[in-house]
Amino acid sequence: MASRGSVQAKLNQVVQSIAEAMASEVCSIYLLRDGWLELYATQGLSQDAVHVTRLALSEGLVGNIARNGEPLNLAEARAHADFAYRPETGEDLFHSFAGVPILRRGRALGVLCVQHMEPRQYEDEEIEALQTVAMVLAEMIANTRLVDEESLAKARAQNTGAVRLAGTRLVDGLARGVAVMHEPRIVIEHTVAEDIDAEKQRVRAAFQTMRAQIDRMMSQAEFGGPGEHEEILETYKMFAFDEGWSRRINEAIESGLTAEAAIERVQQRTRVTMRNTKDPFFLERLHDLDDLANRLLRIVSGKMGTAAQTGLTQDTILIARNLGPAELLEYDRRFLKGVVLEEGSPTAHVTILARAMGIPMLGRIKQVREVVEEGDPLLLDGSNDSLFVRPAPDVVRQFEAHVALRQERQAAYAKLRDLPAVTLDGQRIELMMNAGLRVDLGGLDVTNADGIGLFRTEFQFLVSATLPRREAQTRLYSAVLKAAEGKPVIFRTVDIGGDKAVPYLQHDVPEENPAMGWRALRVALERRGLLKVQARALLDAAAGQPLNLMFPMVTEPWEFEAAREIVEEQLAYLRSRGLPQPTEIHYGVMMEVPALAYRLDALLPNIDFLSIGTNDLIQFLLAADRSNPKLADRYDWVSPGILRFLKFVIDQANAARKTVSVCGEMGGRPLEALALLGLGVRRLSITQAAIGPIKMVVRNAHLGRLQALMNQLLAKPEVNIRRELQAFAEREGITLQ
Repeated sequence: MASRGSVQAKLNQVVQSIAEAMASEVCSIYLLRDGWLELYATQGLSQDAVHVTRLALSEGLVGNIARNGEPLNLAEARAHADFAYRPETGEDLFHSFAGVPILRRGRALGVLCVQHMEPRQYEDEEIEALQTVAMVLAEMIANTRLVDEESLAKARAQNTGAVRLAGTRLVDGLARGVAVMHEPRIVIEHTVAEDIDAEKQRVRAAFQTMRAQIDRMMSQAEFGGPGEHEEILETYKMFAFDEGWSRRINEAIESGLTAEAAIERVQQRTRVTMRNTKDPFFLERLHDLDDLANRLLRIVSGKMGTAAQTGLTQDTILIARNLGPAELLEYDRRFLKGVVLEEGSPTAHVTILARAMGIPMLGRIKQVREVVEEGDPLLLDGSNDSLFVRPAPDVVRQFEAHVALRQERQAAYAKLRDLPAVTLDGQRIELMMNAGLRVDLGGLDVTNADGIGLFRTEFQFLVSATLPRREAQTRLYSAVLKAAEGKPVIFRTVDIGGDKAVPYLQHDVPEENPAMGWRALRVALERRGLLKVQARALLDAAAGQPLNLMFPMVTEPWEFEAAREIVEEQLAYLRSRGLPQPTEIHYGVMMEVPALAYRLDALLPNIDFLSIGTNDLIQFLLAADRSNPKLADRYDWVSPGILRFLKFVIDQANAARKTVSVCGEMGGRPLEALALLGLGVRRLSITQAAIGPIKMVVRNAHLGRLQALMNQLLAKPEVNIRRELQAFAEREGITLQ
């Protein structure tokens, strides 16, 4: 790099040196020029292909690396779906392939790759070495303007028209404000260290500063008390104080990198390693690690200017690739109206905190930072999973009308707070609330719900880095019962495993269908200690009052009996020692597995209540993954097949004089709730936001006429039940919003 000569000559030397060092037959550099990835230098491929072979970003393995910004490591290149053969390169003889992106400011300027004749998987150290070289190349490429970043930025800036971006609702709500980028990208100007000891000292000082910042955040009054927030921040702190992380950064410095370059290299490597695990828990924790690495990079470079540090002065919607929980806490709540993430997840720590803080959040909006400019006016519509960028006046008017309508409806629902959910013909319907976080409990007072029909206990397990201790579980369950103030609370035992993976409870065999795999009660019955500890915590928390306990994912009656036996063993222990205990225990089952419908004759005599979990049950009935967006609108939840199955279950429970309820998204949708009431359901457990709308539906419905209609509709072989229910609602004056 420091030698005189043309850039082409330098790159030719680079590929030759890498090929020799790695004993590789091929080393090539592709650079992004005029929108194409152009072969700029090679050792091993045909020299006639240099500046001739060009690949689109959507083309070939090289395009895959540049497009995704992540390495590829392939023992057999041709087996990859993106492999594209270019005869002019003369690469017919080569099998293995490894490539890394040449990144600057978060964008790929090109790709550095190697190839071997023999099939082989490259070692981690080799990939890391390529990444280090790519960082150095990025500096040289930027300085020599081989890739015209200005033209890329100009093309981006030309996109100034109104745009609607679709995303995934992480926290519901409406927000309006100007776009503020969470952080300007730290551009690493120098990658090669002049004084290794000085670089190590800079990193040590940066770690001390970062850890002190995190300690201060954890002492904030708003989140200083016990609860899920405390556990989230403790996990975050654990990552920050991990000595292995600082050791890897120091090792990178010893290889010749500056502190900034070493932090970024370790961050890139960690990101790739964690994504390759395919473990949902580690994918969620990747957000926290990215947050910490970016924070450390800003400290060591002396550029602490995130939007939180510079301060917000007007209503703002924050834009970020990802956001860590500590970073969200730094923002001024007076002006932060919404958050938009390029990635994000419903179970990420930052999402949990945003929900607790009441901040609407959209995630998984690809390339949002490429479309949105600092200061752009934005409208965030969580109910429609949409972000409107530079909205046209008519869109703004429509959004304002939406806000006004929502406020008007909320006022109407508030007036119903103290009125009972009674139909026009005098039938009382229980409207209960779903919960899973301590912060959800305030919804009981806001809505005056009849109780908590489903408390998901697994959330405490998902946000913790280790198995929650019995004392911590007892504190949570006690707080829930205290907040309920005598109203019934139904605790569902922990539903983890499968797609809700936790690091301290791993299954030996990878699962292709985790939703139908080793999860929920199946885990608890195999790891009996898990259910024993939770049962004891629930019994202790409910001492002196009734305990309502529900087991998830029951497939056969013997599973319920085995789970109840574990609870009764713990109860017997308390009795034998004269310790406080619940006044009574009501046992129930969440019905999610269709096969259980045909074993209810054996199950119902032994349970006190049955709760139908429509989210999982319907996806199993339809063989349609509810998280797959391509299937989201394909099947109707009020189709005759689904409703006939539900009626079969409901009729059995009612005949056995067992309380049957529905908890899940279906019960919180007005039209679907009408269908369920017509099938004989008298208890719904739904989200806090759905209580008001469903109460309004109940108070305007005549149950006798509704049941007669449903019986007629289910008897017909061909009928559009949704259309018939809509017509019924219109005739009866029932608002389905």
